[in-house]
Amino acid sequence: MSTVEERPLSTAHFSSLSARTAELAQVREAVRLGPGEAATAAQHAKGKLTARERLALLFDEGEYTEVEGMRRHRATGFGLETKRPYTDGVVTGWGTVHGRTVFAYAHDFRIFGGALGEAHAEKIHKIMDLAEKAGAPIVGLCDGAGARIQEGVTALAGYGGIFQRNVRNSGVIPQISVILGPCAGGAAYSPALTDFVFMVRGTSQMFITGPDVVQAVTGEQITQDALGGADAHSTLSGVAHFAYDDERACLEDVRHLLGLLPANNRERPPAEPADDPADRTNEALYDLVPAEPGRAYDMKQVIGEIVDHGEYFEVHETWATNIICAFARLDGDVVGIVANQPAALAGVLDIEASEKAARFVQTCDAFNIPLITLVDVPGFLPGVDQEHGGIIRHGAKLLYAYCNATVPRISLTLRKAYGGAYIVMDSRSIGTDLALAWPTNEIAVMGAEGAAGVVFRKEIAASDDPEATRRARIEEYRTRLMHPYYAAERGLVDDVIDPAETRSRLIGALAMLRHKHAPLPTRKHGNQPQ
Repeated sequence: MSTVEERPLSTAHFSSLSARTAELAQVREAVRLGPGEAATAAQHAKGKLTARERLALLFDEGEYTEVEGMRRHRATGFGLETKRPYTDGVVTGWGTVHGRTVFAYAHDFRIFGGALGEAHAEKIHKIMDLAEKAGAPIVGLCDGAGARIQEGVTALAGYGGIFQRNVRNSGVIPQISVILGPCAGGAAYSPALTDFVFMVRGTSQMFITGPDVVQAVTGEQITQDALGGADAHSTLSGVAHFAYDDERACLEDVRHLLGLLPANNRERPPAEPADDPADRTNEALYDLVPAEPGRAYDMKQVIGEIVDHGEYFEVHETWATNIICAFARLDGDVVGIVANQPAALAGVLDIEASEKAARFVQTCDAFNIPLITLVDVPGFLPGVDQEHGGIIRHGAKLLYAYCNATVPRISLTLRKAYGGAYIVMDSRSIGTDLALAWPTNEIAVMGAEGAAGVVFRKEIAASDDPEATRRARIEEYRTRLMHPYYAAERGLVDDVIDPAETRSRLIGALAMLRHKHAPLPTRKHGNQPQ
């Protein structure tokens, strides 16, 4: 530890303000340097940046103000009374990101392994309270060894205070967790309560019980990274929304995400100058999307064709890939896009896709981000595993999220939309503001093949030529109940549009809905499916 931080303050110069100011400069330097070069070198050797280096990457250059840098713990016992470093292992403060105020705390693994004690927790509580009062986002840069065992239950109570603030600010200010080292035990629940979780491959891990406990209890052998690394959580569990190869790329995307979110739930997301023409046509869509409902294509190419400059920021890119959730801009304004992905599992809805989309819809609704839903869905995934895994309650989460959303909502059916999945994907019947469709749309209870097999089962079985009869009845069903204008004739689709007009029609609809006001009934809170 720095020698300056451990010595008592001088009492020899009460008459000299300049002497006291010089002493202040020494203390500030000790705060800045932290535990010294050896500890910094050890952090770098692990492929990790220090807390202050991370904050420098997060905030605009030179735009950061630290809070409680001189804070020290007051615990005794187990040698703690002789180890009282400044900051107590967490750096807290505020600054600007793209010129807008953001608050942050960063665990300093060099001090007590970033473990949380009483003073450490109180610093985080303070900065979270300031973020709430100021109505600005909070970013947690997590790199800590959990609760400080030497401080006992006091440390655990500190986590409780963080969790309580996470919940109180949920849907009020954006909360982002960036996992840049270990985050184990109870510490993992704070990121789980925030809006977005970022992780870095090779250096960050999250788990409730580590590999040693897992092996002792279950006999399973697994590494920390395989159990709770970035790829495990961004691909398998869905705990992490984003995964990166290095901290710099990770923090750059944290900055990018902050540029897409409003400061709080009372504001709209920041707009940018609209330099991609609103009336730009989309003839490329004619070739991107095949008319045949069973043929696969990449919905990401459709999104890229529609949005400003083809740029979008996908959330949960490698988890539940049969549905796409992304932020983008249309005519300079931020929108949230939910889209079935025919290139993965034919775009069906399953348990994970339902959870992923429901959370995204809720996040967009909380922060005043309009929703665009691109529909091409054959239904819910059938199977014993899905039913026993609770597809009913998980699918209901997405239904609840859409029904509860009060932001502008526009749905566009590209091709097929069958059964309950059609209803769930922001159909007119659950409150979408504008339902559009392409002339390739097929909206029905099920596909023509399945429907004909049910409706005409006896006739087909009794026919001299069952296959010919089956084909004829399939065509009859498709012609009568699945033609592109069937839903429009019944007011369930507002308009059937030329695919080349998709961008301009969406932008026009968003402009019309800009001042939408749709208050919900007075209630304490809803009781959404779990």
